[in-house]
This record gives sequence, C-alpha cells and structure tokens, in this order.
Amino acid sequence: MNICRRLFLAVFLFVHSVYLCAQVRPQDACRVDDNRLLFTIDLQWTVAQRREVASLFDLDSAVLAGVWAGKGEIRVNGVSWRVKKISSRIVELSKDLNDKAPDVADQADVILIDDQMAGITMESTRESVPYGINRFTRFSSFQYVRGTARFFLPGRTEAKKVFLSGTFNNWSTSEMPMQRTDSGWIYHLKLKPGKYCYKYIVDGRWTNDPFNRQQEDDAHGGVNSVVFCYNHWFRLYDYPTAKRVVLAGSFNGWNQDALKMIKSGGVWLLNLYLRDGTHAYKYLVNGHWINDPRARVNRPDGAGHVNSFVGVGDSNVFILKGYPAAKQVVLSGNFNAWNTGELYMEKTPGGWRLPYALAPGMYEYKFIVDGDWISDPSNPVRSGGGDGANSVLVFKPNHTFTLEGHSDAVKVSVAGSFNGWNQDSYVMSRKDFKWIFPVRLQPGKYTYKFVVDHKWILDPANPFWEANEYGTDNSVIWIEP
Repeated sequence: MNICRRLFLAVFLFVHSVYLCAQVRPQDACRVDDNRLLFTIDLQWTVAQRREVASLFDLDSAVLAGVWAGKGEIRVNGVSWRVKKISSRIVELSKDLNDKAPDVADQADVILIDDQMAGITMESTRESVPYGINRFTRFSSFQYVRGTARFFLPGRTEAKKVFLSGTFNNWSTSEMPMQRTDSGWIYHLKLKPGKYCYKYIVDGRWTNDPFNRQQEDDAHGGVNSVVFCYNHWFRLYDYPTAKRVVLAGSFNGWNQDALKMIKSGGVWLLNLYLRDGTHAYKYLVNGHWINDPRARVNRPDGAGHVNSFVGVGDSNVFILKGYPAAKQVVLSGNFNAWNTGELYMEKTPGGWRLPYALAPGMYEYKFIVDGDWISDPSNPVRSGGGDGANSVLVFKPNHTFTLEGHSDAVKVSVAGSFNGWNQDSYVMSRKDFKWIFPVRLQPGKYTYKFVVDHKWILDPANPFWEANEYGTDNSVIWIEP
C-alpha cells in the first residue's frame, strides 16, 4: 500500500513539474475562477509574447511591468492585482471581477492608496517652489530645528485621537498619532528642507491648522495647510537705524514687498526655505538697493549692475582645461539664462575653473573664450549636433540609458516624453562597447525610444512597453522617488 502511494505521488509530482515547466501560451493565459480574473504568467515569455497577452486581454502593460519587477501586489488606475508565485518561472496574476477603476471623483482615494504615486507627489511637492516662508499666527504651532519638525495643535484636549497627515507620510490616516499634552497635541518627525502640505484628523474629522495662514487649494473643493522647513538664514548687519529692509532676489522675481525683514538687536533677520541652486539677491534698505556687505560672492549681472549670490546645496566645479593664452573665459548655460556677462571663470595653472551650486537636474552650457563659444572638450555628452551642439551636464543622475551593440552606428540618440521626442536633443556617447546617456528625471513615468542613424527602435533590454498612436510601441520606464 505504501509502495503504491509513493509511486502515485512520484508520478503526480513528475506530471505536475512537467506541466509547470511547459511554457504557457499567451492565448491560454486568462481564465475566470471564483469571481476572480486570473492570468497564468510565464516569466520566460519574450517581449513579443507579453505584448500579445496584453493585446488579447486588454491588460495594462504597467500591470505586467509590476509582475516582472517582482511585486506581490500591484495597483494601477485604482485596481488592485495580486501576484502569487507558482514555480520559479510561473506566477498567477489575479483581481476581483468587481474591482474597477474609480471615477474621476474618486481620484483622491487612489492618491491615498497608491504608494508609488504618493511618493512621487511628496517629492515633487517638497521641491515645487523656489522659496517659501511660513505664516503662523501662533509661534508654537510649528518649529523646525536641526532637521526635526515639531507640529503642535493647541487645545482640542477633549478629543480622543488626533493624527497628523500630509505629503510627508503619503496622507496616511493612521501612521502618525499625535501625543496628548496638557495644552494640546504634538508630533515630532524628521523632514528635509522644503514645502509640505498637511492636515490634522481630529476624531476622524479632517481639519486645517487654525493657526496657519499659509494654505492652498487641495483640488477637491477644500484647502491644505502649507508649511516650509527652512534651510537658509539671511542677516544684514550695520544698519541698526534703518526703518525698513526688504530682501529680494531671483528666487522671488525681485519682488520689493514680499520678504520684509525683522530687526532684532540691531540686526535685520529673515529665515526661509530656498531650493537648491545659485540665487542672486540684494537688500532694499529704506528704498535704496544695496549688496550684502558680508556676501561671499558678488558678481556682475551682465546689465551693468552687481548682485550678491548665495549657493544652496552641492556645487559642480566647471573646468576648462588649457587655454593659457586666453584673457577671459565666461561660463554660460540655461542655469543662468545664458547670461554672457555674469560667470567669469578663474584662471588656474591647468586652465579655468568655477564652482557653481546647482539643483539636481540636466543643464546645457558652453564656454565663451575671448568671445568665441565652444563646447566643453572634456565632456562627451552633447545636445544637438555640429558646431551648435551644447555640452550637457547631468548633475546627480538617477538613470542611465544604455544601448549595447550598434558599433558601426554613426549617431545614436535617445528621445522620449522627457525631451519632446527630439532625436537631436540627447546624443549618446560610446563607452565600453555601449551607447550611454545619463539623465536626471523627476519621479514619474516616461516613454522613450533609441534613434540609431535615424532609425527608431525600442530598447531591447527593457521588457516594459506600451502602444503608441503609430502602432510601433514605446519603451517605458518609471523613475521612483
């Protein structure tokens, strides 16, 4: 009896393993069982087979992308999919038949649930403005010291529970329970400098901060409270008798009324948030413009004036090697609106040099050597072609496009939704038998293709794609926060 059972079990396991090892055909992938839509996915499917199953059953390629990314749960357009591993190469993808994409009116729920989308929202909100100041009517309502934010909701001591919710926790309704004190509710958390939106949830009811005058539309018929975590302090000394001092700069359009400074002990003060990068500024003292007497950097503005400059965040050191006989070298790029009379470089024994603070991103630039425009000879990354090509600086890249092979190609570029599908914009360089182009992209979804000697091709190393209006498909990438 035992021998028969063992023989039966062995045969069963053998047949089962053969079944699992047999490749599942795309046309046989879909079935319905117990009110669930199920797909049997073979991880060894080719790109063409993945396209076939997506086309046959109208399956969003973003769902398939989540499967190949190894996710256990996927949420696309408000619909939840579960992924169950059957074997080393077979997975089962399923969803409830009653689970449908929400209407537009329910998009707020999607944002609250989708972690990836919420993370993108959080990061884009934090760096969405060039500067910011807080407008609290009660000083104790918010404090930010050495990277720690302290939120305080005075009163409401009769409440049973109070939660803090905002862009910093993906608008979670339960992640941040506030601590009750004898005078209100308090919560501490680590935050990077930047802008954040938030609300309080008092016994299940959403409420704005009653002591915060800084608000913005929440796109759902209400408003969010807005707070800035500061990272820069402006100080003007030597003007203790001045009646009015205003800070103005490139970050606020040189507005002469927005940033009024406060006098304390004979010193004029203003704390605020400044986005990473280089900012020009001046003080308006009793109606007269002055530079900061203690600024580390003062530069001409190219229009006959001189501004003070402050750099926030990390700097890139621009270097032009050689040119010992040059009398003057100027750096110009889209980071300073291609100003030709502002960034004069310093002459060094090996060439010319200039450190310049930048926010992470992609920038085009050139050097002006005694009036002649040249690209950076040490930088192979170019935008455009010929004599009009600009050098491209990718400051703190977060993705590199790579295309292997095509060693005989004359020109290879990458074009996509990030550069207006311009095939001359991002020209790739050859390195280690590969064509490469580093980029810095904001979090989100992008579509793209490679252009090899004017021929458009999909990324052969990327299994993720989506259909386009020409029927030729586009490769897809997600840049996560």
